[in-house]
Amino acid sequence: MLEITTYSVEFIKDPFGILSGRRYEFLIDIDLDEEDELYSKNGIYIRAVYSEEEGGGRLIKHELIERVTDKLLDFELEEDEEQELLAFCKEHYKEADEQ
Repeated sequence: MLEITTYSVEFIKDPFGILSGRRYEFLIDIDLDEEDELYSKNGIYIRAVYSEEEGGGRLIKHELIERVTDKLLDFELEEDEEQELLAFCKEHYKEADEQ
């Protein structure tokens, strides 16, 4: 289960109109137990790109990044964590439109 501590969401502008749907970038801080294989004393965040289209929303991509170094980590979320991330993005993407 993802323990989200803070997040930000921003609409990604598409001045040329070449992308389908509306894209949003999420930066999500997660809290991990020291026993977790992803744990880093520097902290971990997720950079996710979410697309909202007529047929629904989907994750375009997501990356796990070490907070202090901004080093891309070579790990993947488990399937249930990825579904949780998708649900979180679906719930919060409209906040970017309100800014």
